[in-house]
Amino acid sequence: MFSLINKSAVITGGGSGIGRAIALLFAKQGAQVHIIELNADAATGVVEEIAAAGGQAKAYAANVADQQAVVAIFKEIGGVDILVNNAGIAHVGNLENTAEADLDRVYNVNVKGAYNCLYAAVPLMKQNGGGVILNMASIAAHVGLTDRFAYSMSKGAIFAITLSVARDYMPDNIRCNSISPARVHTPFVDGFIAKNYPGKEDEIFEKLSKSQPIGRMGKPEEIASLALYLCSDESGFITGTDYPIDGGFITLNN
Repeated sequence: MFSLINKSAVITGGGSGIGRAIALLFAKQGAQVHIIELNADAATGVVEEIAAAGGQAKAYAANVADQQAVVAIFKEIGGVDILVNNAGIAHVGNLENTAEADLDRVYNVNVKGAYNCLYAAVPLMKQNGGGVILNMASIAAHVGLTDRFAYSMSKGAIFAITLSVARDYMPDNIRCNSISPARVHTPFVDGFIAKNYPGKEDEIFEKLSKSQPIGRMGKPEEIASLALYLCSDESGFITGTDYPIDGGFITLNN
């Protein structure tokens, strides 16, 4: 089950965290993995991990917000069976202390970046007779989070984009779903805490861990396992659906 043999999978932000876990697992399941990543060294490191385990992967250094660069990469890749829109950034702040530049920065990566990859991938999938798209949304698309105005905006957009693409491209045998994680323990989270809460790292880590009713953050590998299911043939009856993977955050936080 869950074989990706002979599948070409593009994963954005695959150099660390959730993206890295997805890239490693997809390669283990037989996919030819293509990592689009702003941090070229990180992407190369994951490619080397995959190669050492006997898998196939290639890295492409690019900012997903740059449509011209993204389209060029997809043309180089050629056939695409799976697209995972995982690249994303965060911002702390409510409406009043979110500057226009902050909003634009989050939008350009999280929303426009996903759009750019969809814009490049969908025609290739249509030519190939179909494909699977998985977008990384968030619990922020479903519940109100304090001081996450720009981030919530972007993830709400990803949720809506998922529905739109799923509806429009069903006749082309293209499925599109999304995942909404709660807090997942990645290097991004550690860096985020260190930057925004200096001197309070342990306190904030504990607070964020316990904000999930299950009592801990998720693991990147747990998100990757769900991603594998949704991108495999076994989930062929699923499209236009968002899957919270949140330790009970959305429904049990009362």
